[in-house]
Formats: sequence, C-alpha cells, structure tokens
Amino acid sequence: MTLAVDLFFSFRSPFSYLALPKTLKLVETYDLTVNLRPVYPLAVRVPGFFKKTNPQFIRYVVLDSRRVAEHEGIPFRFPRPDPIVQDLTTLEVAAEQPYIHRLTRLGAMAQLEGRSLEFTDAIARVLWDGSVTGWNEGDHLARAAEKAGFDLAAMDATISSDPNRYEQVIAGNEKDHAASGHWGVPTFVFEQEPFFGQDRIDLLLWRMQGKGLVRR
Repeated sequence: MTLAVDLFFSFRSPFSYLALPKTLKLVETYDLTVNLRPVYPLAVRVPGFFKKTNPQFIRYVVLDSRRVAEHEGIPFRFPRPDPIVQDLTTLEVAAEQPYIHRLTRLGAMAQLEGRSLEFTDAIARVLWDGSVTGWNEGDHLARAAEKAGFDLAAMDATISSDPNRYEQVIAGNEKDHAASGHWGVPTFVFEQEPFFGQDRIDLLLWRMQGKGLVRR
C-alpha cells in the first residue's frame, strides 16, 4: 500500500529548499506519495515575527543553511531578490508582497493538480541554486515550470481570475500545519506525527518503514 506524507513548505525558507533533494529521493526509492502543501513564510503568517525573535536567529539561519548546503553538495545562494519584501535593517515587512503571494498561489494551484512537489522543485531551484539573479524577471520561472510540465502564463492567468480560490487552499494548508504540532517549515506530517526540519527526514523514513513502507 502506498504511504502518504504531507510536506508544509515555504518558498522563502532555505531549509524547505534544502529538504527537496532528499524528499525527491524518497519518492523515487519508496512506494510513497509526498503531498507538498505551500504555506506563507513566518514573515507573513506571524506579523512582527522578526522583531520579536532573538536577533541571532537570522544570523544562525544564514550560517546553518549555507553549512547544510555545503555538506549535502546542494547548489545554494539566497534568492535575489528576496521573495519577501522586507527592510533587513529595521526588519519591517512591507504591506505589499507581490513575490511571495504569486509563488505560494502557484504552488497551491499545482497542489490542486496533484503535482506540487514537481512544480515546487523546479521553481525553487531558480530561486535558490545561485544560477539566476533576478529570478522574477524575464522567462526564468516560465522555463523552469515548462521543464516540469507546467504552463506558467496559463497558471498566472487562471489564478488572477480567482485568487481567493488559491488563498483558501493556502489557508487550509496553514490550518492543518498549525494543527500538526509545529509551526516551522519544512514540516513533514505522517499519520498526524510532525517531523520538523530537513534534518528529520531520516527519522521520518524510519517511522514510515515501521508502518510498512517498501521500496519501489
């Protein structure tokens, strides 16, 4: 029997991106379905989050994500531009967030089609692998989406015609994410048990193997 796990993912989270190679390897190796469910990053979900948290938080995330990428051999650089419009001096998050709204709604549309893992992997590489500066310009995203079997222009047009439909999907994801027992990303949830972080995938695998996970 095919097992299933939810993956709550943010396009701004370096650790969400860094979880993708191992996640794809799991799906390739085992009889497993991963339902990637995009959520908005903490900067949007929790207003004022970065003003309330310890100032060392951001510095450590930068240090650790680069270290993990180096250790795992994953191409990595923080996106240019940042998917969240934020003043990194004052930590003020802008009211208008065109990048993250677009990315997350696109992820929600792919989720409805049952192909969010493939779509997100293609798009996240453009943001995070360091090969593109100005990922939001030109045809960078369109070409990445096309490689994964998506028509980005058609997706954008469909979302623009009914954005609330996709906001409802995201809201549902965030509700289930909160109910899972963790608030951070990436969070994997298997049979109502949360596994937070790209460094918990091996533990997740162990749990699923105990529940009958088999190789393909």
